[in-house]
Amino acid sequence: MDVPPYAILVLTTIITVLWFLLKRSPQPPLPPGPRGLRIVGNLPFLKPNLHTYFRDLAQEYGPIFRLNLGSKLTVVVNTRSLAREILKEQDINFSNRDVPLTARAISYGGLDIVWLPYSTEWRMLRKVCVLKLLNRKMLDSFYALRRKEIRERTRFLYEKSQEKSAVNVGDQLFVTMMNLMTNMLWGSSVKAEEMKSVGTEFKGLVSDITRLLGEPNVSDFFPWLARFDLQGLVKQKRVYARELDAIFDGAIEKMPNLGSKDDGECKDFLQQLMKLKDQEANSEVPITINHVKAVLADMVIGGTDTSTNTIEFAMAELIKNQESMKRTQHEVDEVVGKDNIVEESHITKLPYIVAIMKETLRLYPTVPLLVPHRPAETTVVGGYTVPKDTKIFINVWSIQRDPNVWENPNEFHPERFLDKKSCDFHGTDYSFLPFGSGRRICAGLARPVPAIRQLKHLL
Repeated sequence: MDVPPYAILVLTTIITVLWFLLKRSPQPPLPPGPRGLRIVGNLPFLKPNLHTYFRDLAQEYGPIFRLNLGSKLTVVVNTRSLAREILKEQDINFSNRDVPLTARAISYGGLDIVWLPYSTEWRMLRKVCVLKLLNRKMLDSFYALRRKEIRERTRFLYEKSQEKSAVNVGDQLFVTMMNLMTNMLWGSSVKAEEMKSVGTEFKGLVSDITRLLGEPNVSDFFPWLARFDLQGLVKQKRVYARELDAIFDGAIEKMPNLGSKDDGECKDFLQQLMKLKDQEANSEVPITINHVKAVLADMVIGGTDTSTNTIEFAMAELIKNQESMKRTQHEVDEVVGKDNIVEESHITKLPYIVAIMKETLRLYPTVPLLVPHRPAETTVVGGYTVPKDTKIFINVWSIQRDPNVWENPNEFHPERFLDKKSCDFHGTDYSFLPFGSGRRICAGLARPVPAIRQLKHLL
């Protein structure tokens, strides 16, 4: 029987396709994880301290597991090898953020460095912050301000100690950080008599904003419910956003006119940002007034509570561990002298105090799960499929207490960092990631972590 040529072609095509399908490796499965309920998934079983809850789940399901939180697929990783795979080997794919609705409300629709997707716009904004705002020259210009503020706070604490009066260290640290931050942001734009009221406004506002950012929002788990804002969290956040915006507008209105010359002298971050906005007005990705405000919001929110909490934990551990306290005091006496004042130039000569800060951030990372990442494309991590747009938690708290990496991981032992030279603050050792790693590492790491500067003056 003669077979038509077109039939032979069709048969050949079918055989080729079948051979390809049979030979092709199957798609790896999703990570394992606990079973959940219909519709709500694992939401009802979450515990308040997610980092410890995730650590416990990892002991049962392995170092990478999944949870179905409402309609949102979430993957959690708990080891340094998996963190390295995400933050280094697949860094570009995981460079986007999973943005909660409350964060959008406070960041002008997600226009800040923290929440912007990885794009030309984000790269432009980060470049501006790192090269123009957080460069050595700019930060050094605020040295006298930092020195003055620290000495005033130290004098206050000394007077209280002479009176044998109790002091809320956290409150004092917050005031110090807030004064430093607002002066650096627009200290030259707002008159001195107005700075105190601005700082007072900020204290409660920042606390409320930080608290709401950590609140679980049902609208994030069920996006189709977002328009109803059932918990009212977005509504509350918009109220705080308007208050923050009013403060920024007030500072911008009071800012002196620097002119359009490139050599115009900028004495604070706000002036520098506004100057850059004018210079980049006609560029491919212009800096808008909302970009300026979003960056200011990042600095205010990210530079106060975080540093305050870290120093508080460090002081609490030193009070509990008197041997470490004595060694710290001895180092200060040897390097600085009992009758001299500690200066920032001493930091490189105080290795034990730097080790204390590393150990504090190891035990108490400021963001235990980091800011959630989101893959731009479906990929494979640890032998499992991670679909596009999955919410990724990297459990830094668990990684930094891994007994396979750290000896006596739950003990406060700064000496471990005197020998572990590879552990710096820049995420190059994936067993120590207090500020993340890769492209989305904290933009503030252009200089030593501010908390180090503050702690050494309190010892």
